[in-house]
Amino acid sequence: MNLRSFFLTVGYSGLSPKAPGTMGTLVSLPIGVAILIFLGPQTLFLAALFITLVAIKQINIYEAQTHSHDDKQIVIDELVGMWFALSIAPGILFSVADLGVWTNGIALQLALSFLFFRLYDIKKPSIIGRIDREAKGGLGVMGDDIIAGFAAGITSAILWQLVLKSGLIN
Repeated sequence: MNLRSFFLTVGYSGLSPKAPGTMGTLVSLPIGVAILIFLGPQTLFLAALFITLVAIKQINIYEAQTHSHDDKQIVIDELVGMWFALSIAPGILFSVADLGVWTNGIALQLALSFLFFRLYDIKKPSIIGRIDREAKGGLGVMGDDIIAGFAAGITSAILWQLVLKSGLIN
């Protein structure tokens, strides 16, 4: 194994024989939450953007060498999608202690971001599926997960606002 494999498989989590995409997302979640807590949502967003640019180039190299498009082992796209969702959903600075406070919605939004991201990534509704089917190379591999991440973050944030407005949590 080389550094490219380590990067594209997110620390080899993509080599999991069962559900490599979910494993890649699960590995990405605590790393993203740590970045959110210690560096903030803007840093997480910019890190996801930077990794996207690097990943597109590395995926293009990988695909040229292997002649395989969107290999199941490549889960860097799940990391990026999850990080975009996490940077959008709570959208505020918070601490480790805030994770245990149910009424602030942080833990719920993080969980919803994960669930909605996996749902959108697996089901591939609308433009997510179109990008997955039609886009080629690294942009194709990354594109559907980027859109799924944005959709998951926005859906989570909207759902939290609906919970607040409903008065279920004071």
